[in-house]
Amino acid sequence: METLKKYLQEVEDVIKAQAYGDQPRELYDPISYIMSLGGKRLRPLLTILGYRLFKKDHEQILKAAISVEVFHNFTLMHDDIMDQAPLRRGQQTVHEKWSEPVAILSGDVMLVRAYDLLLSVPADKLAAVLKRFNATAAEVCEGQQHDMNFEQETAVTEARYIDMIRQKTAVLLGYSLELGAILAGADEASAKKLYEFGVKIGIGFQLKDDLLDVYAEQDKFGKQVGGDIISNKKTFLLINALERANHTQSGALKYWLDQKDFDKEQKVKAVMTIYDELQIKELTLHKMNQYFQEGFALLDQLDIDPVGKKELIDFAQYLIERDK
Repeated sequence: METLKKYLQEVEDVIKAQAYGDQPRELYDPISYIMSLGGKRLRPLLTILGYRLFKKDHEQILKAAISVEVFHNFTLMHDDIMDQAPLRRGQQTVHEKWSEPVAILSGDVMLVRAYDLLLSVPADKLAAVLKRFNATAAEVCEGQQHDMNFEQETAVTEARYIDMIRQKTAVLLGYSLELGAILAGADEASAKKLYEFGVKIGIGFQLKDDLLDVYAEQDKFGKQVGGDIISNKKTFLLINALERANHTQSGALKYWLDQKDFDKEQKVKAVMTIYDELQIKELTLHKMNQYFQEGFALLDQLDIDPVGKKELIDFAQYLIERDK
């Protein structure tokens, strides 16, 4: 983990050194604010780890690596508006601290800055990098739209939900690894396999987040625990609870889903009780671990540097075992 801490510090140093703009302050201060809130920095770390499977001079690609983090935070800024989320990493969301129009416009500038950072890529690799980035960015937006569409639908299948989180969350993790591989000059088949590995673990990570939203400790989580239950968000947990509930449980779930004015703590407790009765936590853990195992199986098919492979596996295991 010491090596990973070193890479993380390098990422943080480059992020802190970035100048997103100066005036008007209302446009640029929110960018510095959200980027300063920290987070796991999964995406730039995955880019570094993907690169180090083939080459070791990762210092050459740090700007490209943080481009994915800037893009990710752009999506968070806009997602928080759509979700009316009050907290992000334990602090006020940008739209709460400033306003929704400011958050929209600042997010737009963040997307532009992500492209600026990608211009650090060598000219002979820029077209390939931008083509894959654009395809991935579009999928992230498609996933977010599917997620919003689900809010208006009475029934969403598990398969459709998994495909939504694949687009909204997992493809960007896959791209992060693929970006590192492309920049290191890896062959196309290896880069594609790393992308697929990232997608598999990305789905697992999102299922983990679904679980933590309900079962995490508030002081560790950094977001409102039970927020998905309060907002009737169709997560893996709720979808499976609705499918597996008996008549009494189904009636109770429908009651809470239909309420417009309710005590938040009471609703979270009631829905969690039904989840516990149906063993939804255990079901989610099983599905999550299935995707992690499929991802590691893909990694085993690659003929890559064993030291770099161990770094990547150690990082993935650390994320699997997190409690926030």
